Amino acid sequence: MAAAVPLGLLVLLLLGPVDWGHAEPPRDSLREELVITPLPSGDVAATFQFRTRWDSELQREGVSHYRLFPKALGQLISKYSLRELHLSFTQGFWRTRYWGPPFLQAPSGAELWVWFQDTVTDVDKSWKELSNVLSGIFCASLNFIDSTNTVTPTASFKPLGLANDTDHYFLRYAVLPREVVCTENLTPWKKLLPCSSKAGLSVLLKADRLFHTSYHSQAVHIRPVCRNARCTSISWELRQTLSVVFDAFITGQGKKDWSLFRMFSRTLTEPCPLASESRVYVDITSCNQDNETLEVNPPPTTTYQDIILGTQKTYAVYDLLDTALINNSRNFNLQLKWKRPPENGYIHYEPAQDRRQPHLLEMLIQLPANSVTKVSIQFERALLKWTEYTPDPNHGFYVSPSVLSALVPSVVAAKPVDWEGSPLFNTLFPVSDGSSYFLRLYTEPLLVNLPTPDFSMPYNVICLTCTVVAVCYGSFYNLLTRTFHIEEPRTGGLAKRLANLIRRARGVPPL
Repeated sequence: MAAAVPLGLLVLLLLGPVDWGHAEPPRDSLREELVITPLPSGDVAATFQFRTRWDSELQREGVSHYRLFPKALGQLISKYSLRELHLSFTQGFWRTRYWGPPFLQAPSGAELWVWFQDTVTDVDKSWKELSNVLSGIFCASLNFIDSTNTVTPTASFKPLGLANDTDHYFLRYAVLPREVVCTENLTPWKKLLPCSSKAGLSVLLKADRLFHTSYHSQAVHIRPVCRNARCTSISWELRQTLSVVFDAFITGQGKKDWSLFRMFSRTLTEPCPLASESRVYVDITSCNQDNETLEVNPPPTTTYQDIILGTQKTYAVYDLLDTALINNSRNFNLQLKWKRPPENGYIHYEPAQDRRQPHLLEMLIQLPANSVTKVSIQFERALLKWTEYTPDPNHGFYVSPSVLSALVPSVVAAKPVDWEGSPLFNTLFPVSDGSSYFLRLYTEPLLVNLPTPDFSMPYNVICLTCTVVAVCYGSFYNLLTRTFHIEEPRTGGLAKRLANLIRRARGVPPL
């Protein structure tokens, strides 16, 4: 025991003096934010961004310990000598005409474009191996990317991060438009987040709510950025973005008012403990002093103004790291209400409930003379249950006619109507004054062709099954119920004996 003490002291002396009071600051950081934008169409867009920044040169330093940056993606950068990687999975199409420009648009399906380092000798081989690895990480069909759907653009898709040169030989781009985005793609995407879906803004990422939207897009962007103002060293930035568009009428049951709980079925309870910044931004540009129509609750403590996509924007800012924001109510449920009906509030819409009630859309509009007004409604075709098809399903399905009720200006001033003395056809619709008359018109019923299965196949299957069952059942039934009797051979009658006599006379063997 006495010999162990000098050995322990020797080990401490070899290690040298250690400053236990000052630990090395972390070299990585996490920022998360949610931007909520009321769209001109009445829908609501929600854009999540999670930015993980790591002050490390992965391709030069032998990195073995990962804290916030996902190890799976860090190893891809080192192994395949990546300069930039951009991957997106999108369901739906961003309708710029009705929703305005997006922060970052992506095509429907899966999109992948990668910049490789100039040290890569065989770009096509690295591209193929990388797509296969990403297919396994994100549970997608990226392994179907090959030379038949890969291009090398020269004008588009410039590097978004630091780039010493732009030799497009090291760029590869591919799109899989038929890729279906589902929960299997969202789950591994959320696992790359430092807090996963346990705390912070990621608790709102509920699959059944995110995919019940008009638009859904999730992406991963990796690029090198400058670590300081002089850009003497670089850092690696990982941005995970997710954008969804909620239908205000469907989500809000015909009302434009919304809240975090109404959209995501959850509220914010705590920030991510690993995040250095966690904020929620609400676009309140339409709320000005002259025409204040929106009311945000709780009221924001600060606002942020900037020019976004060429337009002056004003945002209400909510800092989740502010303890007073969540501690007062133990949850943060941001709400937005319309103080008064907007310009198109005379519009009345009741969404349909599947197999319970149809859609109802009423619009009160004023048409100028000699004008043409078109009303279009987008819909999706779906398969019905096999018991819901009519006896002639190929004929199509009828949609009820539209109704047009109008007060038409009268050419000749009408006199007051005597209800009892006037003809019946003149007293059906009451007229308040003689300047206009009431008119109700109906359109033709709309015949819609829905996807129809081949009903001859069930008929053929039923006929074949019945035939097989009848033959097999009949054979087994006969074997099980028939009685077999052994009959003794008879000696034959008179005709047989006469025939044998003749055959003997002719020298032929008898029968």
